[in-house]
Amino acid sequence: MERDSESNGYDRPRRYENEDVTPTSDRELKGWYAYGLAAEVFAVAGVGSFLPVTLEQLAKERGVLRSDHVTPCVKPKSVAAEAQHLLLRAVSRATNDKNASQCVIQPFGKDISTASFAMYTFSIAVLVQAIVLISFSSFADHGTYRKKLLLAFGCIGSVSSMLFIVVSPSIYLLGSVLVILGVASLGSSFVLLNSFLPLLASNHPSVISAERQEGSPLATVDMVEPDGSYSPAPNAEHTNPSRPQDSKQTSPALALSNKISAKGVGLGYMAAVLVQIISIGMLLTLNKVNWSSQSIPLRVILLMVGICWAAGGIPGALWLRDRPGPPLQSLSGRHGKVGQVLAYFRFAWSSVWQTVKQAVKLRQTVIFLIAWFLLSDSIATVSGTAILFARTELKMSTVQIAILSITATSSGIAGAFTWPVISRRYQLHTQQTIIGCVLLMEIIPIYGLIGYLPFVQSWGVGGLQQAWEIYPLGVVHGFVMGGLSSYCRSFYGLLIPPGSEAAFYALYAVTDKGSSAIGPAIVGMIVDVTGTIRPAFAFLAVLIALPIPLIYIIDTEKGRADALAMAGVRSKPTSYNSDARDRESYDEDAQPFLSQHERND
Repeated sequence: MERDSESNGYDRPRRYENEDVTPTSDRELKGWYAYGLAAEVFAVAGVGSFLPVTLEQLAKERGVLRSDHVTPCVKPKSVAAEAQHLLLRAVSRATNDKNASQCVIQPFGKDISTASFAMYTFSIAVLVQAIVLISFSSFADHGTYRKKLLLAFGCIGSVSSMLFIVVSPSIYLLGSVLVILGVASLGSSFVLLNSFLPLLASNHPSVISAERQEGSPLATVDMVEPDGSYSPAPNAEHTNPSRPQDSKQTSPALALSNKISAKGVGLGYMAAVLVQIISIGMLLTLNKVNWSSQSIPLRVILLMVGICWAAGGIPGALWLRDRPGPPLQSLSGRHGKVGQVLAYFRFAWSSVWQTVKQAVKLRQTVIFLIAWFLLSDSIATVSGTAILFARTELKMSTVQIAILSITATSSGIAGAFTWPVISRRYQLHTQQTIIGCVLLMEIIPIYGLIGYLPFVQSWGVGGLQQAWEIYPLGVVHGFVMGGLSSYCRSFYGLLIPPGSEAAFYALYAVTDKGSSAIGPAIVGMIVDVTGTIRPAFAFLAVLIALPIPLIYIIDTEKGRADALAMAGVRSKPTSYNSDARDRESYDEDAQPFLSQHERND
């Protein structure tokens, strides 16, 4: 691939063999934004909106009533069959047996509610995603596989979305397989996309210029062996080992990284909202046609979403550079292709195990990871449960659910900008802000449980008895998510050893994706047992509350001191220097994510 631009004196010394130190160009940044924008469209419009609804619709059209396991759940076309269908429905209502009128499928010889089918599928999907994340991590961090894997996962994910156009109710299980492929590819794509971020920032001309003005030495990166040992980088002799690398040296790169990341998230959310608005228009048009299956309009939408992801991958393929990582020296020339792949897989799993052994020595970090495990599980479960509750209990149309998703996404954009203002206005520590977000999310399950109160039931409104009531809850959910995603990630960054950011954030990602398999599966079992989704709100209320005491008891200063000690850094615990010039150079966008103590240092 040819160079994007001439170096203009901005090339920095290579830190390891084959490192690409070409200055980051505007075109390369546009390629990064384009891929992230397209992937975000699939995340919001696909995974967050239409995939759960499509799975539930496909299963329903294939499902039968639990009462006799013969009567189809969806009204048949013939007059005689329709009359029999309505009669059996009436008998079920007369006997007041909710389970008898429940729509079920039997994919493996056991009754599964069509509503819980999607929950089980997403549980399997996020579990597979976590396994994939661990298995390919070494490919992304070492050698020339970063861009290749990004494009490969983008291809698999986009094609899996487009293939829904051929999934009929008779082969609804194929839809479940495509969801698993799509979700695993999406999570992997975001991890790979994020791995480009520090490289784009550190090679940007403005960052290199700022670092040279500060006189900070450029660090080296050692070669990594599959057994976890390290070999010195080629230019290691030019560094000063007695001088610790503090945050002042990396603040220009971190500030630019925050700007790029924030812009990418904003563009992605705006694109997702636009695609969902287009989807609503398409649904209103397609629903006027008497299709043989009600899932066809939904499948057309997923076809469009898949095309958007594939189209966004084209600029990434053309404009993103390979940006290879440090090579695994022991693999060069001594193994065939198969041997190299196996060595990479072995190195990936052993690296995670080594990071886990490191993490368990950091008590405060472990407490946060447990809290994040519970919190990320509750976030994923609340989102999936809300969509299925709207679909099955509130009988909301697909268009109404798409509007709900737009509402939550728009609220998320507002939350991302508002929570830093709230934190500064009330001088909240990062922990306090996270706890505030969690407490606000408790409104969602508690409001759903209010529907059990007899006097609320007599009103006919309140406790999610009417469809319009879920929209304010969507605003709450989006607003909370706008704060949690940023604050949790930055808070965790204070508790990990300097120099081990990539390894510990990989553990953070695995904890996030792995936990999300538990909550949806439990909700699915609750639905199968009770025949309704509302009892799951009690489980969600407990699940959301569990991380609060864990976050509260974390000693941030002790956690940071322990992390610095593990890294062998002898500087004071304060990560951000109080020097006025440095504070001004540290981008204002990063300041809301620091605790009040750090801002006062």
